Amino acid sequence: MLFISYPKCSTCQKAKKWLDENNMVYTERHIVEDRPSYDELKEWYQKSGLPLKKFFNTSGLLYKEMNLKDKLPAMSEEEQLKLLATNGMLVKRPLIINGDAVLVGFREAEWKEKL
Repeated sequence: MLFISYPKCSTCQKAKKWLDENNMVYTERHIVEDRPSYDELKEWYQKSGLPLKKFFNTSGLLYKEMNLKDKLPAMSEEEQLKLLATNGMLVKRPLIINGDAVLVGFREAEWKEKL
């Protein structure tokens, strides 16, 4: 199981604590130092069944500075995935990749059910 997080993010810290308390075995990856590639993001997006917008950190400073709320609707999926791959801070976190299960963000009930 891969746990992708930003250590300073309070939601990521809660998620990590939850994983540890539930004795989950995982590999942690720093989303900025080792950002997800285009191919990884494309695969995870396809496996997740979620709308691509769910992969964007819409509350992040960079998202707002780049005015992506207005730009994303005009962009193709490929353009959006390429943009996500340019900077880990654009990607919603934490991310869990466990086989075919891809969880974006930390919602304890969903994690309990799927992990």
